[in-house]
Amino acid sequence: MARTTTRPADLVLEGGGVKGIGLAGAVAAMTDRGWVPHRISGTSAGAVVAAMAAAGAAGEQLGEITARLDFRAVADRGGLGRLPLVGPALAFVGGQGLYQGEWLHTWVTEELAALGVRTFGDLRIDDPSLPPEQRYRLVVTCSDLTLGQLVRLPWDYRSVYGLDPDEQPVADAVRASMAIPFLFRPTTLTNPYTGLTSTLVDGGILSNFPIDSLDRTDGREPAWPTFGVTITTAPKPGIGDRVALFHSRWFDIPQPAPLRLLEQLVTTMILGRDQAVLNQPWVAARTIHVDAGAVGLLDFGVTPARARGLYEAGYRAASEFLAQFDWESYKRRFRRDVRAPSVSGPG
Repeated sequence: MARTTTRPADLVLEGGGVKGIGLAGAVAAMTDRGWVPHRISGTSAGAVVAAMAAAGAAGEQLGEITARLDFRAVADRGGLGRLPLVGPALAFVGGQGLYQGEWLHTWVTEELAALGVRTFGDLRIDDPSLPPEQRYRLVVTCSDLTLGQLVRLPWDYRSVYGLDPDEQPVADAVRASMAIPFLFRPTTLTNPYTGLTSTLVDGGILSNFPIDSLDRTDGREPAWPTFGVTITTAPKPGIGDRVALFHSRWFDIPQPAPLRLLEQLVTTMILGRDQAVLNQPWVAARTIHVDAGAVGLLDFGVTPARARGLYEAGYRAASEFLAQFDWESYKRRFRRDVRAPSVSGPG
């Protein structure tokens, strides 16, 4: 598609397992229409797509990368998980995770290398309007179970872990954000000064859709928008539809009332905060909803045809949204109280 103008934008991509294929389609549509990502924030599956886009992948190239992702290989059982019959249960109960995540880590490493990216130093940007620790094209959300807090990499590498962010492999951060508890083996980071080793898991545990992570906090008018992309099961989702994001046909079995209550409790804990933010009019007005249809969170057996269909659904959703989005109108409606506009800076 021919581009008439190019415009910067910040992007926040939600997690969603296999459903995240739709995120790639949405980002492809945005780049095809001249929106150039300045910074991208991603969680879990959103971190995978965000990393590729931050490394320079755009348009149909994102579709080609997605097509190379073998979801059957992603489910790489190891350790106790390889034992017949009882192995998966032992791995689950022991907290090791059913899957090792090594195939995914290698795949992300190789795809990024093909785009010329290895460490976060390769994704540095020169933007004096940002704090030094945030001058990167990509930020990945993770949950630190040892410290009990949400961390954003590479922003927190130095302050939390005593590590030079420019030296840290991008694929390591993406892999940590993908570590769904009990399903994928957690990753670790050791602070060389304190000797403390932290256990990192999926950022979606604390914030699956950190739409406010790239917003300005100084009260000044943003120079460009921050768009969010979510994966849902309905065109106009509410909390019930977003709960379905975490359901899988693997778990479609009758549940005793206490287990059902526990499932609802955990899901609301994960989604509730983000949904409350998404309900705000000024957030909803800049958020693209991709309907994942029948594709499940852990549908590692998804066929190429269904995967392509989800990618195209994301492309359509973003195209329709951008066709009616007007940045100046958005600012007039939601940013009336800001001070004098800045020369540059995130939206």
